[in-house]
Amino acid sequence: MSDIKLYNVDCLEFMRTLPDKSVDAVITDPPYGIGKDGQKKSSGGHGGRKAYEFLGWDKQRPLQGYFEELLRISKKQIIWGGNYFADYLPATQKWLVWDKGQRIKQSDGELAWTSEAGALRIFTLNRVSLLLDGAVHPTQKPVALMKWCIDVAKLPETATILDPFMGSGTTGVACVQTGRNFIGCEIDKGYFEIAQRRINEALAQPRLEFGETS
Repeated sequence: MSDIKLYNVDCLEFMRTLPDKSVDAVITDPPYGIGKDGQKKSSGGHGGRKAYEFLGWDKQRPLQGYFEELLRISKKQIIWGGNYFADYLPATQKWLVWDKGQRIKQSDGELAWTSEAGALRIFTLNRVSLLLDGAVHPTQKPVALMKWCIDVAKLPETATILDPFMGSGTTGVACVQTGRNFIGCEIDKGYFEIAQRRINEALAQPRLEFGETS
C-alpha cells in the first residue's frame, strides 16, 4: 500500500525542511496567476461548467523561491503550466501537452515543463473526463493525466512523489492507484479536506493496474 503524508501548510515552509534531492519527483500544478480560482456556472453544447467560488489564490503566480525549493528537493520534476513559469525554470527538451480534445473558447490544451530529456509528448483526453472524476476544483486535472505523468517520468513503484500545490488531491489519487508513495501540501483548509477525502477513498479501492501509454 502507498505511504501517504498530507500537510495543511504553506509548501514553501515545508520544502525548506527537506534535504536536497530527498524526494524522487515533484509532479504539480501550481496557480498560474490568471484568475482561474473560481468560475461562474455556464451551460452549452459542450456540457457547460460548474460554478466555483472565487477564493483569490490564482491572482498571482507563486514567487520564484517556491520553484527554487522544489527543484532543490527533488530528483525529477513535472510542472503543469510551465509556460507561465518559463522565466523561473531552466531550458528543457521534453515538454508535455494535454490535448483537451475539444476546440471551444477555452484553451485547447495545457503545457507541462519537465526536467526530462527527450521528445515532446502529447496526451489526448477530453476535458469532460473530469466529470467522471467528480470535479471539485476549478483547475482540477484528470487522474488519468497525472498517472500518465508518473509513467512518462519512469518512476518505480518505490518512488515518493511530492505535490506541493496539492489542491483537490488528484496527484495523490494517481499515486495510490499506481502504488507510489505520496506527500501532499495544500494551504487552503477546504481543499485540503477534499484531498484527504479523495485520497482516502482511493486507498479504500482495489489497486488499479496502469500500463504504458504511447
